[in-house]
Amino acid sequence: MNADELRAIQAPIKQLYRDRPEAALIPARAEGSLDPNDIAIVVDAWHGKVTAGLHKAGGGSGELACSADMLLEALVGCAGVTLRAVATAMGVTIRGGKVIAEGVWDARGTLGVDRAAPVGLTDITLKFEVDSDADRPKLERMIQTTEKYCVILQTLKAPPKIAFEIA
Repeated sequence: MNADELRAIQAPIKQLYRDRPEAALIPARAEGSLDPNDIAIVVDAWHGKVTAGLHKAGGGSGELACSADMLLEALVGCAGVTLRAVATAMGVTIRGGKVIAEGVWDARGTLGVDRAAPVGLTDITLKFEVDSDADRPKLERMIQTTEKYCVILQTLKAPPKIAFEIA
């Protein structure tokens, strides 16, 4: 897809959102079924099911998906798609490359070993390895624009209000 094709596809969508802002509020949803026999949950993923369980650092076997890894996978997916869209809009050809997300979490926090230790990922690095003819300044603009428009990255940077309900 080139920039003109992308603009043609997105133009009517953008106009709809300008005319009817409420149409731009897109619901997102995830669901999982608790495993009655293990400390695990089966998550209905895009193309199948993923079973998430305890990380080895928390007493798991290491055979089940780690939720922190799944979060980083969502970040990589969103950043990669956003980067490709930005590059396309800018007329930059990307021959290949990688988007890599790495994070750190302190198992003492999640296990309640040290109440002062944080629970959750505290440091995330997002690295872009881009094979392109674009010069460094253009690559930097692409990454800055990707950061600005990546839904998952912006959600992590400015966390939403989260409500809890018991059904």
